[in-house]
Amino acid sequence: MKVPGVVIDHSPAESGRYIGSPSIAVLPDATYLASHDFFGPKADHERSASSAVFSSRDQGATWEKIAEIRPLLWGKLFLHQDDLYLLGTHHEYGEVLLYRSGDGGRTWTQPHDSRTGLLREGRHHCAPCPTLVQDGRIWRSMERFTGGAWGHFSAAVMSAPVDADLLNAASWTFSRALPKPQEFTWLEGNVLPGPDGRILDLLRTNDGGKDRAAMVHVADEGKTLSYDPERDFIRLPGGGAKFTIRFDKTTSRYWAVVNKQTKPEAFRNNLLLTSSVDLRTWQIEAPLLYHPDKEKHAWQYVDWQFDGEDIIFVSRTAFDDGLGGAHSAHDANYLTFHRIQGFRKGWPECVPRERNRTSKSGSGSGLEKVPVLDRCEREP
Repeated sequence: MKVPGVVIDHSPAESGRYIGSPSIAVLPDATYLASHDFFGPKADHERSASSAVFSSRDQGATWEKIAEIRPLLWGKLFLHQDDLYLLGTHHEYGEVLLYRSGDGGRTWTQPHDSRTGLLREGRHHCAPCPTLVQDGRIWRSMERFTGGAWGHFSAAVMSAPVDADLLNAASWTFSRALPKPQEFTWLEGNVLPGPDGRILDLLRTNDGGKDRAAMVHVADEGKTLSYDPERDFIRLPGGGAKFTIRFDKTTSRYWAVVNKQTKPEAFRNNLLLTSSVDLRTWQIEAPLLYHPDKEKHAWQYVDWQFDGEDIIFVSRTAFDDGLGGAHSAHDANYLTFHRIQGFRKGWPECVPRERNRTSKSGSGSGLEKVPVLDRCEREP
């Protein structure tokens, strides 16, 4: 079965190196860039992680690998004042690192010390989360890992003056970390302008598949965070998995690509486009990709950008590859590129089709019809 979208990179399950942290950026000359890291038993991501960067000059139809970066985990591509950056960590729960490229992502600076991109020592967690430029500063979320089991993350934001040397650690201010609520874990925040213009950090929560997110308020010039459990634990489709939110001035709406839960319970096999006017009340705008199997099929950690009338996105994708498929839905074997055409015009046109796949039951012909779409798809 053909993988939906355009394949940028493939790492088979047997390699022990799974694809994570999809990221996308668009250069001023309309070149698309994408990146991802590797995790897994043979990826060495717990000590010295590696990432790859890809380029497309034909609007995502074809891609070429242009760089490898080590060490870097959980990296996010972003543009700032004509330069390209990648922000992440040295390794799993490692130091905060920033790389810069002046040639479209082919060569990168090396973060040797606090003047060249080693922004903060200690144990940190992040993902390919968006940056925000507002109030004369550039903003980004970054969690502190307090140790112990997975999930012990304290929310934080980092910011720097827009005209500062971003590779210099002294340029950056880190907020005081806000410990996680007792009842859930929060992580992978989106720094956004709220409807009133004040800066927020909207975080994913692990709350038993209830599709909720946490709204954290940023104050004191980025030094202080606050959260009100009575008001700021909000319903968001896909709030239990990593999401990226961006504000669109044309529609005056916030948009997000999310992994919504279903009944029976989904994992990350149900991808939707959603929007909101106030970040608190969300509506589903379009189904995008769906597969009935949640064990070895997923589109996850989607990072995206506006591109004219379209949305373009990259996905950490688990799908059939003729080699046994992904190790699991979580342990993805592909980086894929996708386009949502005319997203502002209502539901994108969907053309359902059926494809054959091997039946788990083994009965009859051994094949069953499974609906899968390359662009957008309603649940059957």
